[in-house]
Amino acid sequence: MAAVRRSGPLGGRPSATTRGHLSAVAIDMFIERGFDETSVDDIAAAAGIARRTLFRYYPSKNSLAWGEFDDHLDGLRRILAEPAAGRSLGEELRDAIVSFNAVPAEAVESHRRRMRLLLTVPALQAHSMIMYADWRQVIAEHCAARIAARSTDHIPQTVAWMALGVALAAYEQWLAEPGVELEALLRTGCDLLIDSVAALTG
Repeated sequence: MAAVRRSGPLGGRPSATTRGHLSAVAIDMFIERGFDETSVDDIAAAAGIARRTLFRYYPSKNSLAWGEFDDHLDGLRRILAEPAAGRSLGEELRDAIVSFNAVPAEAVESHRRRMRLLLTVPALQAHSMIMYADWRQVIAEHCAARIAARSTDHIPQTVAWMALGVALAAYEQWLAEPGVELEALLRTGCDLLIDSVAALTG
């Protein structure tokens, strides 16, 4: 399955868009100065734009750290919409998670910097839960369609939480051990996911 590349969290290709550029500027400043110590005015000044212009692209300082996340979710939906071609639900989820998180070699370090912020900065944690909920919902919707359920039902939601757990556990290990390949960690976690959902579609 061909990887669908994108910028920002859970996808490491740099973006040429204005939103992508602003997020990259913010990430650099958050790392160099600290998240709490960096203001929206600081970021706007560094990017050479007015504060009000920055807010046309991002509604808050927290959202800058997540980059073009709505676009990333659209990319995940496109991956999951590809024909199953005989794959089980678990295998579909594995391929989507691996593809969605594919990071080209030239973007590994910038992606690592962003993910370290998202996973370790306390001020970002509440906002991150909102982003995770949106990501989980995409997974739940796909699972629900495959098992003829509602996306809000217990089983699709449980599978979505499991999928998120696979991704976050892989990222935490990847940040702790830079020599480990992210894809290998994701695939190992997804083996457990495949086994767990094997009975859902027969």
